[in-house]
Amino acid sequence: MHFLSRPFPPLVLFVSGVLLLSSPAVAQQPASIPAPFYNDPLSELQADIPKLMQQADVPGLSIVIIQDGKPFRVYNFGLKNAETKQPVTDDTIFEAASLSKPVFAYAVLKLVDQGKLGLDVPLTTYLPKPYIEDRGSGSALANPEMMDDRLAKITARIVLSHRTGFRNWRGDGNPLSIYFTPGERFSYSGEGFVYLQTVVEHITGKPLNDVMNELVFTPLGMTSSSYAWRSDFDARTAYGHDADGNTTKLRKDDHANAAASLNTTTHDYALFVSAVLNGTGLKPATLHELQTPQIAVDPECTNCTDRAPKELSKNLFWGLGWGIERPERNGATENNTSETLWHWGDNGAFKCFVVANPRKKSGMVLFTNSENGLAIAPAIVRDAIGRDHLAFTWVKYDSYNSDSFRFAKITHEKGADAAIQQFDAALKNASISESSINSLGYRLLSQKRNTDAIRIFQLNTDLHPQSANTYDSLAEAYMNSGNNPLAIQFYEKSLALDSDNSNATSQLKKLKSSSQ
Repeated sequence: MHFLSRPFPPLVLFVSGVLLLSSPAVAQQPASIPAPFYNDPLSELQADIPKLMQQADVPGLSIVIIQDGKPFRVYNFGLKNAETKQPVTDDTIFEAASLSKPVFAYAVLKLVDQGKLGLDVPLTTYLPKPYIEDRGSGSALANPEMMDDRLAKITARIVLSHRTGFRNWRGDGNPLSIYFTPGERFSYSGEGFVYLQTVVEHITGKPLNDVMNELVFTPLGMTSSSYAWRSDFDARTAYGHDADGNTTKLRKDDHANAAASLNTTTHDYALFVSAVLNGTGLKPATLHELQTPQIAVDPECTNCTDRAPKELSKNLFWGLGWGIERPERNGATENNTSETLWHWGDNGAFKCFVVANPRKKSGMVLFTNSENGLAIAPAIVRDAIGRDHLAFTWVKYDSYNSDSFRFAKITHEKGADAAIQQFDAALKNASISESSINSLGYRLLSQKRNTDAIRIFQLNTDLHPQSANTYDSLAEAYMNSGNNPLAIQFYEKSLALDSDNSNATSQLKKLKSSSQ
């Protein structure tokens, strides 16, 4: 296994409140561990996680095992802040990122059970005007009379199963548009959840966090959870870390976002997962809806507004707020005793994952404070459930031991040219993907390493000369470096390959007007 050459701070492991040194060893074996779904989590996780964290430069991690429908044990590893060397503990707050969505979905379904919201009623029915509020400025995105008629097709069910036709996020200054008929197919969208949040706040007359406290946090005993920043989080929250292990600025979101702003502990989140496994707070029929596949996903993409799927996955689906996996063995889909609910989360410097088996009432919650957190998640989940989880192939994060991950590491340590030379074969045989190279380029741009960033983006255009996105990225790097003529040249090249590239059109307008 490949180890980082840069010194990694000594790991500290907390298991059920007992301080242990992090190398192999350890903790007192519990008297009994329920059998199905999980292997012996104590020995395998305790042995493997510190090594995985070291290889991927993940400073801190917290994991909860759920057995018999309740949190069984919390495991805390490493540091909540690599600079201060403060350890992760049971009280450490993490950004839950998109794991915010299943919790919000649960609250929405409670409103459905209360008769305050119809699962299949058009959301336009509940608002005085058929527009979606811009949560940053409070202004309307468009004149209601000009809004796409297809907006009336969007219901709570359509939102929770990611079939709105919205992009994931529209980007600053861009109008919210519908790219395909709502309900027609899957395309992951945080914007849909913000739309539904607007409806929930309107019909309850309360801000989202008050709704979540009333419907979820207080009934389930989730005392360390909030969609808006709380002052008591200041001393408890884990700091995020970029892909190179550098501490990032603490984010304190005052405005709740249903799709992404939940702050919580792993234990609190496990209480929520236990409620879903046990059907707590929901009518049986509503719980059944939550766990029932609504749509099969496109196996080739998660954000698919620009194309219809060539085929549909036979194993991965979306329910109401959750992904659903039905694994195959020996060429046949397994029965529903192996069906799992799952979700991943990505807020940049925070990555997380949850998996739960309703039939066996077992699950696992994983939070990390690192941009590299999902690089080690597949190995951790494999330890826990005894097999690979198909979701990781779909969401396409580079594994800690992949060529892509190691290419980025060598680029950071030795520079772009040295990395390109070392990984020449892997680059030519495409084991390092276009998206991985592009992400590395932007990582270098954010670090003001413009020369290396331009070299990496140039590499991507050489390897993928028909990709509009590679030229768009290279143009941005030149623009950031002050080379406007080359920025114009490559934005025009990108636009020639993709006439719908609105970013290239916008940037060209700015660049050409500034040069006059």
